Amino acid sequence: MGLLNALIGNSSEVPVAQLQTEYAPILMPGETVLKGYMLVRDAFIFTDKRLILVDKQGLTGKKIEYQSVPYRSVVRFAVETAGTFDLDAELRIWVSSTPDPVSRQFTKQVNVYEVQKMLAQMVCQ
Repeated sequence: MGLLNALIGNSSEVPVAQLQTEYAPILMPGETVLKGYMLVRDAFIFTDKRLILVDKQGLTGKKIEYQSVPYRSVVRFAVETAGTFDLDAELRIWVSSTPDPVSRQFTKQVNVYEVQKMLAQMVCQ
């Protein structure tokens, strides 16, 4: 089901240790990964300092864009929970000076309330 969820656009949580190791080259000294989610090849990573959006491009995925969003740049965010017929939850984050939100979908296996709570803690510090 994990591959099917990835193919239809849903994310799943990835172990923190795996993300900390895989993305060590782009992390600042002392920066810690708190949570992370994968969507086929792309990643959505919460650290103690910023939000990192990883976009692997092209057929091979060798070209990669790393977008860093400091938590202080988050203007607002919204969580839409999964319903009876809509099987995924969605997280939308508006970043200052961008009109469209960053949006990611999560399976029912991901506790979207936990994601929202962690984001709120980081943004409201």
